[in-house]
Amino acid sequence: MSERLDTAQPYALGLFRMVVGLLFAVHGAASLFGVLGGAMGTDGGTIDAGTWPGWYAAVIQLVCGGLALLGLGTRGAALLASGSMAYAYFDIHQKAALWPIQNGGELAALFSWSFLLLVFTGSGAFGLDRLLARRASGTEKRTTERATVAA
Repeated sequence: MSERLDTAQPYALGLFRMVVGLLFAVHGAASLFGVLGGAMGTDGGTIDAGTWPGWYAAVIQLVCGGLALLGLGTRGAALLASGSMAYAYFDIHQKAALWPIQNGGELAALFSWSFLLLVFTGSGAFGLDRLLARRASGTEKRTTERATVAA
């Protein structure tokens, strides 16, 4: 049973990355463009451009969520996303109470830890990171083979 689960791990990780990235990007799109109910607390509206920290958080959510969804620059995007959600939790939510259930910071905590996991695991299967790395190694291998044949 463990061997089967181990072979499926990259695929499960890839699906996890895609779902977390999509959910994160949707939060950013809602805040920036007013889609899907808009920004929280605005009755379907958006966050004013340049407003600290909400607008910047929404941009990070949209961009990093999109990159995570695609599996492109996953580790860097995940690091920035994780840090922004840690900031949101400690600066915004924790002022109200210590525990996430009391201060409304469950999503910030979950996103922060989910993205931190992706920093260490990478994109898993289905990511553009892997496709580009495979192409680069294939090009490098062909170049090395040509140099060996020419010598």
